[in-house]
Amino acid sequence: MAKRGYQLTYLGLALLGAGSTWYYNVRFMLASGGGFGLADFIKGGFANYAAASLSVDVFVAAVVFLVWMFVETRRLGMRRWWIYAVLTCGIALAFAFPFFLYMREKHLSKTGC
Repeated sequence: MAKRGYQLTYLGLALLGAGSTWYYNVRFMLASGGGFGLADFIKGGFANYAAASLSVDVFVAAVVFLVWMFVETRRLGMRRWWIYAVLTCGIALAFAFPFFLYMREKHLSKTGC
């Protein structure tokens, strides 16, 4: 797949990640009376062993991504590394990770790598 194909794949996955996670976030907010209670959200993520397993899995993956992303942005000379941390916490890992890969591919294309 050509570099442009990778970029579009990552961008598509980022949009899928944002849309699919926020579909459930909005449903959670509606079920909670229209607000977003972080404590209730976290409690729901540990409602049973299966939910807890998924929550811990995503948390560990997010930490690994943030560490790797910080190192990778420094290694490649990419600016504004902190934006991806904000996107991870504010939107979703499922959005931020493929969006970072999209931006990384764009940076690599510009620098000739």
